[in-house]
This record gives sequence, C-alpha cells and structure tokens, in this order.
Amino acid sequence: MSLLPPDPARLRAILAYLEEQIARSETVATYLRLQRDAVAAALADVESPPRHRPRRRPKGGTPLPGFTPPPVRTGYVVQQKRTPAGPEPALVHLAGCAMIEGAAHPIRADEARAALTDPTIEPCTFCRPDTDLGMDLT
Repeated sequence: MSLLPPDPARLRAILAYLEEQIARSETVATYLRLQRDAVAAALADVESPPRHRPRRRPKGGTPLPGFTPPPVRTGYVVQQKRTPAGPEPALVHLAGCAMIEGAAHPIRADEARAALTDPTIEPCTFCRPDTDLGMDLT
C-alpha cells in the first residue's frame, strides 16, 4: 500500500473521497442487481412452458349475437352548416367527434390545417382538432 500523508486534513479528504466512491459503487451495484433480476425473470418466463389460464369473460356479460363495435375513426372531417338565414361557418372535427351533425366530409390532416387558416372555417370546440394538429387557435 502507498504511503499516506501524515496530516489529518489530507487524511480526512482522502477518507471522504473514498466514502463517496463506495456510495456511488453501491448505487450502481443496486441498479445492476435490479436489472439482473429483471432479465432473469424474463428468461424464466420465456423458458417455462406456457401456462393454461382460463379465459376471462368480458365485463358486462356476453356481447349480443351479430354485434360488431363500430370502427374507430381517425382523421378529420369538415361539416358545413346551412340554416334558413344562410350558411354558418364550416366546422372541422376529429373524425370520431360526437358533435358532428349531418353530413361531414373526410379530409386529410394537411387539408384540415389549411382549412383552419380560412376565417370562414372554425375548429370544433368539443374535439379541438386545432390542438390535435398542433395549431391551438384559442
């Protein structure tokens, strides 16, 4: 072992440095042990034979015969409103918005962005397509 300095100030500094290094090593060692345990558990799951679990029934009972849920619509639509007093500003909605009334026409994201720059077209205040497009017009 190398020679240590004789004065207490330097010995205290060396001792503090060594304790700091030990604490860092313990943190790294704890992290590595946690990672090792996670990998060992994943390996055990892969190598073990498949377990036969009873299938869970969906909540709410069995679905009605012939029932298929509606498809989830993504994208954007534009809705034009006509009234006896004349047309109102068109609205842009997210395709799955519950506030769409009447006929709505699907449009692409770039078309929705361009439409929202038109002063006669407004975003739906319910589904907020402008926020979804990163335009936040409020």
